[in-house]
Amino acid sequence: MRTLAARRRHPAATALLLLMALLVTGAAYTALAPDRADATAAPTVEGATGDVDRGQELFLANCATCHGLQAQGGTAGPSLIGVGAAAVDFQVATGRMPLAQQAPQAPQKPRVFDDQDVADLAAYVASLAPGPAIPEPSSVVALEDPEDIATGGELFRINCAMCHNVVGAGGALTQGKYAPSLEGVENRHIYEAMQTGPQSMPVFNDDNISPEEKQQIISYLDNVNRTASPGGWSLGSIGPVTEGLFVWVGAMVLLIGCAVWLGAKSS
Repeated sequence: MRTLAARRRHPAATALLLLMALLVTGAAYTALAPDRADATAAPTVEGATGDVDRGQELFLANCATCHGLQAQGGTAGPSLIGVGAAAVDFQVATGRMPLAQQAPQAPQKPRVFDDQDVADLAAYVASLAPGPAIPEPSSVVALEDPEDIATGGELFRINCAMCHNVVGAGGALTQGKYAPSLEGVENRHIYEAMQTGPQSMPVFNDDNISPEEKQQIISYLDNVNRTASPGGWSLGSIGPVTEGLFVWVGAMVLLIGCAVWLGAKSS
């Protein structure tokens, strides 16, 4: 016992204990750390198979300035670890990324990368950590069943209409942000937006809105975009305020015109 006590007081004992603790911690991390995600098995972008190595090259050349060399994020951009291929496909394929300039919200604009580039970038980011995958083509096909469309409309009004308007016309939010119009948006990107929650949008994962319900919402929006306004001129589909203003302005113009005509006739 005296021998052990003497060695414990040795000047090198503390350094030896720290070294042993580091070795044990490193071994435990190596054994328990998750494997690198398999991005090559993920659904592809428009039939383009993603290449992780080329995606990394594109990322370092075009994205690392804001998102970091390891996609860890920084003051200029968020971390991309765990966002999945769906987030990359949505942001890059719609032209929102790369950003043209810092703004409250990334606007949709003409895309910079082609389908193969998007697939490669998505494959690389998906390889960093598990995340939402690009949906299968069969999951984003608009359904024709009126019951599915009606259910999708109900789900949209409950979960989405407060920002995007009841027919997806979009609307203003706070601090310079806005909910974009959903007219003409690809079904795949609508699905990915629900999965990933871009900008100010909340995430609707499969526990909140199931894949079947997402497809029903897509079916409703597709039906809205293909169906003409039953009331005639939609006036932007903004609602009764715009319609009331239109009627008021029209009535005032008519009354003033009649008054001018009657005055000119009497004179």
